[in-house]
Order: sequence, then structure tokens, then C-alpha cells
Amino acid sequence: MFGRITNGLHVRLIFMQSTARYDRIPVFGRNRMSAPDSHVFFSDLRELGLISFTGPDAQSFLQGQLTCDVAGIPPQGSTYGGYCTPKGRLLATFLLWRTPDGFLLQLPPALREPIQKRLSMYILRAKVKAQDATSVFARFGVGGSGAAGMLQTVLGALPEKIHAATNVGDTTILRLPGDRFEVVAPAAEAEKLRSQLANRATAVTDIEWMRRDILAGIPVILPATQEVFVPQMVNLDLIGAVSYTKGCYPGQEIVARMHYLGRVKQRAYRAYLPPTDVVPKPGDSLYSVEFGDQASGTVVNAVAAPEGGCDILAVIQTGSASGAVRWGAPDGPLLEIRSLPYSV
Repeated sequence: MFGRITNGLHVRLIFMQSTARYDRIPVFGRNRMSAPDSHVFFSDLRELGLISFTGPDAQSFLQGQLTCDVAGIPPQGSTYGGYCTPKGRLLATFLLWRTPDGFLLQLPPALREPIQKRLSMYILRAKVKAQDATSVFARFGVGGSGAAGMLQTVLGALPEKIHAATNVGDTTILRLPGDRFEVVAPAAEAEKLRSQLANRATAVTDIEWMRRDILAGIPVILPATQEVFVPQMVNLDLIGAVSYTKGCYPGQEIVARMHYLGRVKQRAYRAYLPPTDVVPKPGDSLYSVEFGDQASGTVVNAVAAPEGGCDILAVIQTGSASGAVRWGAPDGPLLEIRSLPYSV
């Protein structure tokens, strides 16, 4: 699905399939983050899917299923990760963090039920329970250059390092890339937290939060891009979401072979598409001169940019990324490749 852009100022945007519950219509304007603090914003993340894994075997079970080093997550920590088919193709990407009882895995809402169901099939005799925890916790994303100071004032303590976590009573604060934090608390605390944040930050949609993922180079696999990419193609190995030493998991042989043989011919790049009639969709093809009518890349995520146009994360043939890359057709609109906060 797609939305229409008018004069580069206001956007009618449908980011994902309606089944993914991202079919609301946010509006972006040039001055939309001007009050109360243009350097701090917050977003309600309650619609993101959340799966809890509890039980004495939760760690060992997840360690054998996911690309990331689950056992290596510190007692107060988090990581990005992926879940693959036996052929090494990604079914999901996610944020995973420890809790006193086990782990919480956060991913797009459209993927919560099928991924939970698939993982549950492999629990067998393991002492672990997978449950839908989406409505159990209130979650707010907070970001911007003043986010740390504001949260310090509101909550009194913060994690110092990216992917570290700090607990303040029943509330957990996760530090994420791109000057961002996620605040997780029992659902009963949602209104109190929202009120505290609203008095000190500018509310933005969860679509804007996804745009911040793009700027940080964090890929989000959606239904349209399931089984399209191996982890390295979307840079999971570059953001600490793949372990090559922890042992087996579905697709591990393919992922390891690509790493040790150095055959990563496609990588994820951040790009900007100047204002056009529609917003690119996840799974859309990209083209370059070297490949003619054959696609040389694929859109991973795309959202409208506040200044007009679209911010995009796209997998592109590494040999084409430095040249002209076009969206939708060999003669389609030209993308502007922009820098990521890490090296590709």
C-alpha cells in the first residue's frame, strides 16, 4: 500500500499492510516537532508485537533459534536479532531484551502471531513458554538530542551504553542507537508515563519511530519481505545481531558460509527519494544501469520524510550503490544514497 505526498509538506501514509495495523494516517509538517521541546520526541509503541519467553529453558531455546547471541545478553541488556528459515532467509527481525522472568521479543504486529506460532512448534519438551505480551506492557520510544536529560529528570536513572538497560521500579529503560530510548512499563502505568512525556517532549507517530530506525540503519522485516534476505544483506552482522561463534540455529550454515567465504554481494544502504507521487513499498524493486531490466536491489523499509520525499533503507548490489539507482523501473526516480552511522 502507499500514500500520496502533497507539496512535500503533508503526507497520507500507509506504511505496512493493513493487517500489520500501521494503516493510520500520520501528518508530517516542517514545524511539527517545534513544541514543547524540538530536541525531544516520544512515540507510543504499544502496537508493536511483543512475545514473552519464560521458563528455565528460555535462554537455551532462543539461543538455538535466533541469529543473535542470546546467552551473551547481560542481565540488564538487549540486542537486535533475526529469525531465519533453514535456508538462511529472514522471517523476522526484532529487538530482544532480558526480563527478571526470561525475555521479551519485539517485532512488527503483523508478524507477532505467526512467529510466535512457528517458534512454539519447536519448543517440544523444553521448559519454556511463549506468550503474547503485546497488551501487558506500555512502551514508549523517546529520542532526540535532549532525550537523555529529559528521561533522567523523569525517571532518575538511565543506561549509559547502547543496548544496556536500567530498571527503575517496574519500569525498564533500554538505550538504542540513534539517540533513542525505549521505556517499558506495566500497562497500568501507560497513562502516567504518557502524561510525564507529553509535558516534556513532542508526540510523534510510531511511523516516525520507524523512520528513526531507517536513519540508524536498523532493518525491519515485514510480511512483504519475509524470506527475501539473508541476515548480512540487511546488515544484521554490522549491528551486532548475528553471532558466528555461538553454534547452530536455523539457517546457520548458510549465514556462516556467506561470512567466511566473503560472498556478501548485496548490502543495505540508506537512501532518500525526492518528492514523488507515491511512497515506495517494502519489496519494491530497484534498478541500475549495470543490471539493465533486471532488478539490482529491493526496498526494505520506506517512510515519508518531514521535508518531503521519502527516507528509505534498501538492499542494493554493492557494485551498483555508488552509481545511479532508480526506484520502480530502469527509468524510474533516482535515489540519493546517504550515509549510515556504521560502515557498510
